[in-house]
Amino acid sequence: MATKNTNLANKSNLSDKSGLAGLSLADLVEFCRVVDQPRYRAEQLYYWLYTKQVADFDAMTNIPKSFRAWLAENAAINSLTQHRLTVSDDGSTTKLLFQTHDGNFIESVLMHEGGRVTVCLSTQVGCKLDCQFCATAQMGFHRNLSVGEIIDQFLLLQRRERRRITNVVFMGMGEPFLNYQRVVDAAHLLNGQDGINLGARKITISTVGIIPAIRRFTAERQRFKLAISLNASDQPTRQRIMPIAREFPLPELLAAVSDYYQATRNRPTFEYVLLAGINDDADSARRLVDKIDGLPCKVNLIPYNEINGPYRRPTDDTIEAFTELLYNAPFTVTVRWSKGTGIKAGCGQLATENQPRD
Repeated sequence: MATKNTNLANKSNLSDKSGLAGLSLADLVEFCRVVDQPRYRAEQLYYWLYTKQVADFDAMTNIPKSFRAWLAENAAINSLTQHRLTVSDDGSTTKLLFQTHDGNFIESVLMHEGGRVTVCLSTQVGCKLDCQFCATAQMGFHRNLSVGEIIDQFLLLQRRERRRITNVVFMGMGEPFLNYQRVVDAAHLLNGQDGINLGARKITISTVGIIPAIRRFTAERQRFKLAISLNASDQPTRQRIMPIAREFPLPELLAAVSDYYQATRNRPTFEYVLLAGINDDADSARRLVDKIDGLPCKVNLIPYNEINGPYRRPTDDTIEAFTELLYNAPFTVTVRWSKGTGIKAGCGQLATENQPRD
């Protein structure tokens, strides 16, 4: 067996600050090889990390005590630490603030609705896309999260949740498709039948519309659900509130999404945040129907969750009028009222400072 002085940073693709969570079975096989452990030990580690989701090495009872002691001294299970927890008044939403090994902070959200338990995971520290209505954009961009930091959010949320998490959405801080490979790798860990075993159609990856990544997602025939943050039915409006639309114009984006459906037969979801006086008028609603007519899809209308900025949520009457114009559209339409807005856990409200305030 490897001695306690084995240098994990050099020999096992781990830094001395990172955890085993986030490693695939193939990664764990390599880890065991370089620390002089048999291959079947990797399968045991995978089982304890993802099936049992244990919090410490001592719980891994079929692994020799000597190796458990070595792991406790030389490695870790998780790379994130919980810093703060906030619960909504009705108890349906919990927001957790996690600290990374290098002192950054990210937020994740756990939501209860009927029989569903959904977690919203972050994929980056901050975001570089500067969507004008989003609190995360005001942070700027710091870095991508590792696979371990992404999967850790799920594991740490599940440990504190008595019910099984049923759904995962990559809709937290950051743009998932600008951290494509790590996000997809994390999704596959969530989906792994011998591990967490969450159904692929219970995992949704959201994007503002990074067209090359959408086409890669399509070519790879990824089975996870795809959501597009549309938020406008014409190019000038979308470009005004989402600067990334200059690089990826609306017609090209819709063509890529149409190709995705044609190739996979998986229906995409369009997220449409309703902003007062911006994209909530009758013309916008009619254009929306025209733009995506003929594309089997779902449209989620999201009344804006206000932050410290110039944008406002439309009145209830305006939201109802907009929705009524879509009732006869050839696609599914729902109004999604964000949960946890009172604790700033709603869609577009996640943001942290480099050093959080206690």
